[in-house]
Amino acid sequence: MDTILSILQQEWAIRALIASSLVGLMCGVLGCFIVLRNMSLVGDALSHAILPGVVFAFMIVGYSAMGFFIGAVLAGLVAAVAITWIQQKVKTKNDAAVGIVFTAMFSVGVMGISWISRNEGVHLDLKDFLFGNVLGVANADLYLTAGITLYVIASIIVLYRYLFATTFQPVIAETMGISVKMIHYFLMLLLSFAVVAALQTVGVILVVAMLITPASTALLLSNRLQVVLVIAGAVGLASAVIGLLAAILFETTPGPAMAVVATLCYLLAVGFAPEKGLIFQFWRKMRLRRRIEIEDLIKQAFHLQQAGALTVESLAKQLGWGALKIRRRLSVLSDKGLIDKEKMELTAGGLTAARKLVRAHRLWETYLADQVGLSGEQVHDEAEYFEHLLSEELLDEVDVTLGYPQIDPHGEPIPAKFDQSESVVKKSPPKDTDRPGRR
Repeated sequence: MDTILSILQQEWAIRALIASSLVGLMCGVLGCFIVLRNMSLVGDALSHAILPGVVFAFMIVGYSAMGFFIGAVLAGLVAAVAITWIQQKVKTKNDAAVGIVFTAMFSVGVMGISWISRNEGVHLDLKDFLFGNVLGVANADLYLTAGITLYVIASIIVLYRYLFATTFQPVIAETMGISVKMIHYFLMLLLSFAVVAALQTVGVILVVAMLITPASTALLLSNRLQVVLVIAGAVGLASAVIGLLAAILFETTPGPAMAVVATLCYLLAVGFAPEKGLIFQFWRKMRLRRRIEIEDLIKQAFHLQQAGALTVESLAKQLGWGALKIRRRLSVLSDKGLIDKEKMELTAGGLTAARKLVRAHRLWETYLADQVGLSGEQVHDEAEYFEHLLSEELLDEVDVTLGYPQIDPHGEPIPAKFDQSESVVKKSPPKDTDRPGRR
């Protein structure tokens, strides 16, 4: 810690930290729209395609931050127009068009750097363009990065409604008078700006990681775009700062370190995101499985109780479970007041829950047989699964659609619906005048 603090007191380290923070924040926010529009490959293409612009700018004005900016932006716009033209005018697949343009322009840039570097007294290191050199950020680079960051974020704030509409509902946006094509090209312009700003920090290769990874992380954590933008900016900022500090501490290259930190943030979100994380999904599946088992036990207990054969052994035989598992599930039902373990019979609440399950099962069997055309032998397994997932509202709609059936395809009676007071709601079909569309 003392080593890091002593390093951060130096001017070059402060410039590097500010530049990294700005790039991380800007790329994180802008990357949300790139990811949502399925333009990640286009972002990769533009990050490579700006290289010839940098080379030509160096040939014209020498080593100049503003010259690099103008040349790179022009090259990025040329690449964006070329990709769009090929996609729309030539019978070439979209991803192939992107690959053709960016590999060609990147190759021209590499050849140009190789040719320039042969001249005496000229030093234009390809490695710095590919992977960045944030520790060599000059004041001019810092001012340029700050200006680009402010412009990009301000543009997103001002044009947020247009970006939102064209991202999620482009057809509706067109009918509202919004030029989807213009917004697309403007986004390409902002992307070119971001790539140029990140050129010195993470390089043309790793800028894609800063554009895509924080945005993908934020999309795992929220479904609201405004929240996603804030989270993505925070993740990008944290990745840049932590990556830079790790690079200084472990004496490694800053650009790749930032990309690795961003990836680690993404992996944490993959595992621990509240709704989309793997751990949450696993827990949700386990809860669903446990609920299905409990409901299967209730339903089988209902059938066995009607037959006068409700015992632990009969339940184990019907469900194919061990006696220990049956007893554990019975304890859960007993705690919920659905079964009396002493008398080994379902309570009034348990009978109501069982009838709801049986009603769902037999209604769905009837729907599959009458509306889908499946045979009685085909509908059972399907209904056995969906009986646990069908809501009460959907079951009521199915009941109405089928005309309030009394018997399922197997000739079994369909239980009546129970209300909250557990009293039977008699199913008498409404009059024709009360049922629109039915005769």
